[in-house]
Amino acid sequence: MNQHDPNDTLCTGPWAVDGLSRRDFLNRVGLGMGGIALAQLVGTDTASATTFKAPHFAPRAKRIIYLFQSGGPSQLDLFDYKPMLNKRNGEELPDSVRQGQRLTGMSAHQSSLPMAGSIFDFQQHGESGAWVSDLMPHTAKIVDELCIIKSMYTEAINHDPAITFFQTGSQIAGRPSLGSWLSYGLGTENDNLPAYVALVTKGKGGQPLYSRLWGSGFLPSEHQGVQFRSGADPVLYLNNPGGIGAESRRMLLDKLADLHSLQSDAGNAMDARIAQYEMAFRMQTSVPEVTDFSDEPGMLMEAYGPDVHDPGSYAANCLLARRLIERDVRCVQLFHRGWDQHGGLPKAIKTQCTETDQPTAALIRDLKQRGLLEETLVVWGGEFGRTNYSQGTLTETDYGRDHHPRCFTVWMAGGGVKAGTTYGVTDEFGYNIVENGVHVHDFHATLLHLLGIDHERLTFPYKGRQFRITDVHGKVVKALLA
Repeated sequence: MNQHDPNDTLCTGPWAVDGLSRRDFLNRVGLGMGGIALAQLVGTDTASATTFKAPHFAPRAKRIIYLFQSGGPSQLDLFDYKPMLNKRNGEELPDSVRQGQRLTGMSAHQSSLPMAGSIFDFQQHGESGAWVSDLMPHTAKIVDELCIIKSMYTEAINHDPAITFFQTGSQIAGRPSLGSWLSYGLGTENDNLPAYVALVTKGKGGQPLYSRLWGSGFLPSEHQGVQFRSGADPVLYLNNPGGIGAESRRMLLDKLADLHSLQSDAGNAMDARIAQYEMAFRMQTSVPEVTDFSDEPGMLMEAYGPDVHDPGSYAANCLLARRLIERDVRCVQLFHRGWDQHGGLPKAIKTQCTETDQPTAALIRDLKQRGLLEETLVVWGGEFGRTNYSQGTLTETDYGRDHHPRCFTVWMAGGGVKAGTTYGVTDEFGYNIVENGVHVHDFHATLLHLLGIDHERLTFPYKGRQFRITDVHGKVVKALLA
């Protein structure tokens, strides 16, 4: 006896269609809806490819440039001036200061933990009177634009979990990155460039930087960051293969869309893939234009320093970041390695500052002169700080510093932050926070708030619960807001 398939029942009632089974009816409706969605993705005349989403409330910033200094810059040699360390240079770190806190395996077995004062001179600058060492003369001139946080702290003491924590809100790999959350939450206002771009300084050694740091995790893949590289092909696999022209590629994408329209059960994964193919097609024109600096004035190029002429350098990436956000790219992250100075710190940190100080300051000035700083949030900082004691041998001219998650410095500029402000206080030894600590989750909550997002409402369902970048923690630090 044949079993009756309820799906083959003819439609009845007000939605009845003569001669159609329920399966046929649902398939036709599904194809129609899929066609509407596909039209939005491929940017036909009947639908815009722009996917701007309204923020939760009026944003103070529309976009973000994150200057990530990978390795952990020494706050004690750059921003957090501690005369006590110079006064007691070479003395053993008091137990009352360390308080039994965890050390890395690299210095935990040292017979001594001698405190190391900075050999660099500090002075106060600007109307705000912020302390900056002589390693950063250009940054010193823009301190009144900065909101300096001296009381950042994190939970991770080793690089990979610490970097992952700052990028994704979790020490465990696999979560969406900050830029991906912004792309998902706010969408894009540019049809021809990604919402999220990652730039890595070329030729720099140091801790590895994995593409998952700008990945989309469990969010739809169109929200992942796109890495721009130096060289003739800034984006891998963007150019057409030999013998394939733009017309042929356009025809291929059209046929792919037609084929997808026949697969009503393909789902969001295929939609996302087609959206990426379409973006790649449009980027064939937009990427060469945005990476071509020939239209930039000579004096401006000079302001960024000599390295700006070298594609892929930190200076060139700073200028490229400005050109990208000028074209409404939502998030640009620069990754600059080399700050992991366990030994030979004085020489190594000079190199790092020579590479980054002038371009960073030039970027802030450039944005301000163009009227972009008010709506662009700029962030500078690494994954943790450095210890107040020397790792390895301490001499009059040389020392190293181990990882220190308990207190370190980051700064923000533009985008609704309180300029000319120094927030948070560390103890006289630069080892612990004594006032206004800012956790990584608090930092993320504040960044999202400046961009018009309530961090508790920006969620995504995954594995049976709602996830967010601040997990179940985080508070907006209102004292940092203008």
